[in-house]
Amino acid sequence: MKYEAVIGMEVHVELNTLSKVFCGCSTNFHAPANTNVCPVCLGMPGVLPVISKRAVELSVAVGLALHCTISRWSKMDRKNYFYPDLAKNYQISQYDLPLCANGYLEIPIDGTTKRIGVTRAHLEEDTARNTHTIGGGDSGVDFNRCGVPLLEIVTEPDIRSADEAYAYLTNLKQILQYLDVSDCNMEEGSLRAEANISIRPVGTEAFGTKTEVKNVASFSGIYKAIEFEIARQQQVLEEGGTITQETRGWDADRGITFSQRAKESAHDYRYFPEPDLVPLVVDEAWEQQIRESLPELPQARRERFITAYQLSEFDAGVLTADKAMADFFEATVDAGAAAKPAANWVMGDLQKLLTERRVEIGDCALRAEDLASMIGLIEDGTISGKIAKDLLPEMLDTGKAPKLLVEEKGLVQISDSSELEAVAREIIEANPGPTADFRAGKEKALGFLVGQMMKATKGKANPKLANEIIRSELAKTE
Repeated sequence: MKYEAVIGMEVHVELNTLSKVFCGCSTNFHAPANTNVCPVCLGMPGVLPVISKRAVELSVAVGLALHCTISRWSKMDRKNYFYPDLAKNYQISQYDLPLCANGYLEIPIDGTTKRIGVTRAHLEEDTARNTHTIGGGDSGVDFNRCGVPLLEIVTEPDIRSADEAYAYLTNLKQILQYLDVSDCNMEEGSLRAEANISIRPVGTEAFGTKTEVKNVASFSGIYKAIEFEIARQQQVLEEGGTITQETRGWDADRGITFSQRAKESAHDYRYFPEPDLVPLVVDEAWEQQIRESLPELPQARRERFITAYQLSEFDAGVLTADKAMADFFEATVDAGAAAKPAANWVMGDLQKLLTERRVEIGDCALRAEDLASMIGLIEDGTISGKIAKDLLPEMLDTGKAPKLLVEEKGLVQISDSSELEAVAREIIEANPGPTADFRAGKEKALGFLVGQMMKATKGKANPKLANEIIRSELAKTE
């Protein structure tokens, strides 16, 4: 029997606010444990929460970007459960009246576009962090995170593979970063994704029993967890077993999921309206104000890069995948560089150096105008592409302008024909084998000789002129 996967995603995003969602405590992740706390986020009796307007606005912005309907009237609810990360034994969340609902996100899959339905995006408070000493047997609770505004984005069960889940998550992360609603740092827990996975015989409509995979630290981990869970469920069914609805963890070292606990249903949480908060009203004027503040989103920017800069779909996709990279590219073009060379340098050598140094493009010393200046020096013949490749790392590390580095290092390109002709004759005389090969019709030998000429001039020879002069000298009679 052939099976197909049915997958829904739940993504929790910590919102970029300076204070928590129901109190004035700081959201600084790096503060010492239990220093950003107050009676509200510690769940003390008799305190009253007050909702953050900024958290609501960021939530609505995400909802609009995901084509959701924004509720004119919604409310907060109490989600009741007992666990150390909730001092008051309930979480303030939303249940039957979410802030954003009935949206979608389109993802590219196999050369086509697939629409993934977004069931809801609702606002809630994050929980505290449980800490454990490995091997020491000690556990603690850090309430700094408790009360940080959290947006939970839930999809319809429209995803059919790990590839689609990965595409959905990467595209959603792009939108969140473009909106600047979150830093989406998975290592710090700013973005957390969980997959609800079931399988069913191909051609059937009824859903199978689902499992929820939690505590996965990366998108690649989620991909692997989904692949494993699909295979595991299929094996269980093929051996005559049944799937248990449960929450499963992901063991990255062993590459397996493992059972954690039975999955709770909504009634287990005993939801009821939060009595300490008034209903949340987002009128048409407020929604329109938020809509008008939205930045250009990844898909629109990708399309503009193709039309405005005549870039390929691939180049436009790579550049717009990261907002900071797209911004740097546009700033380079605005500083006078041609679009295609700017794209090649940003996607190629620059990105490679940033990856090697583990530095974000927005944190490096290189300025966009200096990259544009370097490209200009190549185009006007002042330096060669090889010299530029040697300059770029120092520009990246020091922030020095390319013209200054060229002057300091004496790297001006040699374009004097007579000087290069003399070098060419020496190269031909020193390499009789490749010279004979070229004259015998082996064109590849020319590349070797030009390479020797570039080496002899320490990369300063004008590559185009060097090629012409070597060819010209070889054509002369011996």
